[in-house]
Amino acid sequence: MTSFATGYSVPQTDPPRSPRETLPDMYDLPSEYVGEPGLPDEFHDLQPQLLSRTLALKHYTNDEWFTGADLNLYYDVHHPLWYKRPDWFLAVDVPRLYDGHDMRRSYVTWQEGRNPHVLIEFLSPGTERDDLGRFYRGEEEEGRSPKTSADSVTPPADTEQPPRKLVVYEQFLRIPHYLVYDRPTQRLRYFQFVGGQYQEQPVLATNPNVWLADLDIGLGIWQGTFEGIPGHWLRWCQEDGTWLLTDTERERAAREQSQMQLIQGARKLLATGMSVEQVAELLGLSAEQVDQL
Repeated sequence: MTSFATGYSVPQTDPPRSPRETLPDMYDLPSEYVGEPGLPDEFHDLQPQLLSRTLALKHYTNDEWFTGADLNLYYDVHHPLWYKRPDWFLAVDVPRLYDGHDMRRSYVTWQEGRNPHVLIEFLSPGTERDDLGRFYRGEEEEGRSPKTSADSVTPPADTEQPPRKLVVYEQFLRIPHYLVYDRPTQRLRYFQFVGGQYQEQPVLATNPNVWLADLDIGLGIWQGTFEGIPGHWLRWCQEDGTWLLTDTERERAAREQSQMQLIQGARKLLATGMSVEQVAELLGLSAEQVDQL
């Protein structure tokens, strides 16, 4: 019998049972810790919403992917309590609902069977070094790396400190696309998992700033107003730079299109010599509404 730091005991069998059967799931693991550093501000609340609401994947239905924001991400079967809490991530080839029926309290990789495919962190002074790891302020280019136990995949036994974010995303989870965004400077950085490690990729000056070919979608910095707040926001787009719409924007566009069709129809009917009353009856409108059109 194997016992984990959670107090969770796993009976041993021959052959061994799968981690999904034996290890803790999201109902067993904590979904948050009181007093945890890096509590989100308003941007950390709104930006993930815009990312999730504009995401449209051509090769997956809406029931075949999941986006999480500020959600515990458990990643190591040997340390079930170790987790990271990304600002936003996307997992594909997983059901929208946990086991097809419940909203997620956290994302437990050994239960899901899939690691995140895209992960985005929003930089802040308190998390910048952890988010960037060896890429922090040119340390990667200079061949230096912070000399702390958290940067090692196997921490010393006497400390058992979890690794830094970059190590987890790169060496434990092997997330294909890792991006960080610094809102005050509007700087987006893109790290792609190539040859077993992250390599920083160039970010284009025009949209899409980053093109994710395997998902057939682009990411750019959009200057506009979201939820009544103007700013520079990360937003998904097509290959030609056309911004993808939120659900609210799609509904508004549909209403405007319908209104335009009504106007055009009313004008054509009036041009034939029909009266306002006749046009109103044909279109299911009042005479006043036709006058307004």
